[in-house]
Formats: sequence, C-alpha cells, structure tokens
Amino acid sequence: MIAIIGCDGSGKSTVSEHILAWVGQYGDAATVHLGKQSGTVQRALLQWPLVGKMLDLMIRRKANSVRVRRAADKQPGLLPALVISAFVLRRKRRFKRMLALRRRGYIVVTDRYPQLAILRAYDGPEFPPASRGSRFVLWLARREHAMFAWMTSYRPTLVLRLNVDLDTACARKPDHRREALARKIAVTPRLTYNGAPIVDIDTNQPLADVLVQAQAAVAQVMAQAGYAAKA
Repeated sequence: MIAIIGCDGSGKSTVSEHILAWVGQYGDAATVHLGKQSGTVQRALLQWPLVGKMLDLMIRRKANSVRVRRAADKQPGLLPALVISAFVLRRKRRFKRMLALRRRGYIVVTDRYPQLAILRAYDGPEFPPASRGSRFVLWLARREHAMFAWMTSYRPTLVLRLNVDLDTACARKPDHRREALARKIAVTPRLTYNGAPIVDIDTNQPLADVLVQAQAAVAQVMAQAGYAAKA
C-alpha cells in the first residue's frame, strides 16, 4: 500500500496517476482516493436541477459554522454534525474497498490517507475535541474518532510525502484560500502515519525529477517486499 500525501497543489493526483501506471509492472494495481472529497460532492450537488445550488449553499454555511465553533469547547449542531458523519461514512466505505483490493493481492496506491496525529487537520477527524453538546452529537463525535482509530491502525507500506512552498501551491490552486494552504503546508511535516516509512519529495522542482524520485522510492520498497518487475 503506497500512500501519497501532501497539501493541495503539491501534485498528489499527478504523482498518484503516474505511480499507478508505473507500478503495474510489478503486478495488478489499483488506486483509491481516501480524502474527504467534499469538493467533489459539492460539484455533483450543483448539477442537480432546481435544488442543487440551494443544497450547496446550505452545506457551505454549515461548514463555516463548524469552523467558527471549533474555537469553542462545544460540538456543532445537529445538521452540520450529520454532514460531517456522512462524509466519514463515505470515507470508511472507500477504505474498506481499499482493504478488499489488498486482500485480493492488488498493489494499492492511495491519494491521501487518514491520520489521527493532528485533530482537525486535513484527512483527520472533523469533530472538535469538545465535551459539550447534545448526547447524539457527542456520540457521533466518538464514532468518528473510533472510525479514524480503526483506519489509521493500518499502516501504509510507504508514504510519499509531497512538500511544496506556499507560493507554488497558490499558483497551482488559485481557487484555494492562501491561509488554508498555509495551514496545510505547516501541518504536512508533522504527520507520521503511525510510524510508516516516509519519503519526502520536494515538488517545487520539475515534474520529471519528482516522478523519478517517487519511482525510486517505490522501487526500493517493492524490491524489499520481494517483487520483481515484469520483463
């Protein structure tokens, strides 16, 4: 299992697609996206006739209310809590699909990977570590934490940690807020993934150099695991 992680704009999708195609020389390979994919859901909602824009606006407002409440020692209200839980269930479903692929002998390349080291950081739990709120919402928060504890108990064979500077990330993702990207870039080096082997790659350099370094790291792991490239 090869996990590719990094801030938006670091080239995760590009590197994941390349490694998936390249690692096929060692055997059957598949990819799974293990992030929240809230942007994908919102874009899909916008395509719904009549109610799409209304639902998208509602989710954005509730997400903003969750961010405001995070500063206080209180869990979010019922509706934003249900939205958070729905995304967690989607992620759990994809994680189970990834485990099923592994059991079938596939080499799995994941775009993102859940983490529990830093709460409320990307690819981590969304519920704040608050003790106040309704019993039902507190129960949902405990379920989310337990789900992340279960997912992170599976260590990737290798983590490719893609590092990028803020200006480069902003240039590649002009639709993202600069302060949000800055927070993710600051958090990235602190993610440990339960002690999994990590190879850091500077993605400010040319793409060809990034891909060569990614391939070399994966090739080393595959050789250690006893894989041989097909002739």
